[in-house]
Amino acid sequence: MKVLAVDTATEACSAALAVGDRILERWQRCERGHVEQLPGMVEALLTEAGLVPAQLDALVAGIGPGSFAGVRVGVAYAKGLALALERPVFGVSSLAMLAVQAAREHPDVAHWWAAIDARMGEVYLGLYATQPILAAVVAERVVAPAALPGSVTGSGAGAVGSGWAAHGRALAAALGSPQPILAAALPQAVDALALALPRLLAGEGFDAGRLAPSYLRERVALTLAEQRAAAGR
Repeated sequence: MKVLAVDTATEACSAALAVGDRILERWQRCERGHVEQLPGMVEALLTEAGLVPAQLDALVAGIGPGSFAGVRVGVAYAKGLALALERPVFGVSSLAMLAVQAAREHPDVAHWWAAIDARMGEVYLGLYATQPILAAVVAERVVAPAALPGSVTGSGAGAVGSGWAAHGRALAAALGSPQPILAAALPQAVDALALALPRLLAGEGFDAGRLAPSYLRERVALTLAEQRAAAGR
């Protein structure tokens, strides 16, 4: 099966291509410019594999949560290509991708708190079990670390993602000081492939028209009055 995955939801831009058992990937950190970087990455992967887009069997997209603009770039790219080729798609959570990455690096840790900095004093957060297969234990949410309810706990877990770089102390206080903490980790399209391929092989791909971002938050910015209130002015 030949499957292309893309992800642009955070400060990383990445693409990965599965050709049977062979996996090719490109990954680059870029604060901006995902829309310019992604097509070149995809072209390079297809050239390396000796393929043209029409030979792809399916498309996979990281659907967020993350940067509103970034999420839209990857979802729109995968949706547009899938519609043009009339191929099925599959969407993968950015937080789930982080949990897969963490489990690859530390297979002995069975649970991971994945957190992405959501700005405005909040994080996108979810708890995942990675053994025997990935499963959400605490549903993804956007929340201020200090507002986490006492029922949201997880013992013996690790921590992964930029939310820990931005709000590590507050998150650790609320969630019981997980270890290890992989605060520099960003989503990678290769992990979207790992999650999506079994589902695609099982026939669970769907029509590209149904592919949609997962923002978790309905609003992208605070009003000026809310910014002043948050700053204590």
